[in-house]
Amino acid sequence: MSLGEPVCLVTGGAGFIGSHFVDLLLREEPGWRVLTVDRLTYAGSLANLASADRNPRHRFARADICDREAMRPLVASADRVVHFGAETHVDRAIAGGVPFARTNMFGTGVLLDEFRRAPAAGAPGGGRRLFLHISTDEVYGPLPFGRADEEAPLLPTNPYAASKAGADLLALSYYATHGLPVVVARSANAYGPRQHREKMIPTFFEAALGGGALPVYGDGRQVREWMFVEDLCRALLRLLRSGEPGRIYNIGAEKGAANLDMAERVLELARRKTGRVGRIEHVADRPGHDRRYAIDASRMRALGWEPEVPLDEGLERTCHWVAARLADSRVEAGPVTA
Repeated sequence: MSLGEPVCLVTGGAGFIGSHFVDLLLREEPGWRVLTVDRLTYAGSLANLASADRNPRHRFARADICDREAMRPLVASADRVVHFGAETHVDRAIAGGVPFARTNMFGTGVLLDEFRRAPAAGAPGGGRRLFLHISTDEVYGPLPFGRADEEAPLLPTNPYAASKAGADLLALSYYATHGLPVVVARSANAYGPRQHREKMIPTFFEAALGGGALPVYGDGRQVREWMFVEDLCRALLRLLRSGEPGRIYNIGAEKGAANLDMAERVLELARRKTGRVGRIEHVADRPGHDRRYAIDASRMRALGWEPEVPLDEGLERTCHWVAARLADSRVEAGPVTA
């Protein structure tokens, strides 16, 4: 990284959302350099960074955010940190929450500590310093009606959401205690190309494109907001440029859809693409499955951001990507759960 150029460190940047953000940052900020850090667990892949790696302004480092010694020089080299690195799958958290507490809370604490302790002279590029912490709408817990704004209480009901809520509070405490320039972004459900096959939308498409059964938990009436990954990344870039330190920003489409409705949309798209007719299979519900998430994104919209990709378009683009991945003989085998 060259002296005088702003450097953005992106943790978890070989994952689904992180890699899309790296691509956007390199495209939209030609004067910046990007340092991507990822431990390359099952959900991260260097293939996601194929485009970024062709750019001389990008560098990749394999490291665990919980490893303080490894992270110290990487964090010290950066003006800005965008922190995606996390364990994210609710089913895995229900099976065992300790890895989620370790990565999502302890790992976040390591990054905050090292960003605070970086040289007092300020950003290596001489510009704005910021720690952008990426979180989830799940920290608010289920809402039977209405929408949660940024002042709503945190009432997480599963180990994943609890670990993210803890990380949010830790990040905000560094702003209150140390004046560290921290912004917290709480996102609705993202979907799109590169998402790991354990998540609901790629699981549905993989089953539907093969004419198989789409596993839907319980009655399928759980409601989520769905946002195409590119829209989310544009919102995060706006926060990186102009988010106010110490504030929380909800990022959502403000249009909910039931899981069963999403399954039916996926079935129809797959049928039109392949002619195969899949089916919905209701399976035993997830323990403590939240019925409805909904967030008020008016604070984010006040910054001039709006989601641009309609749900049908985003699903069609995701369908094409999953179909191409399935056609690749190198697709890894593994469990498929929704």
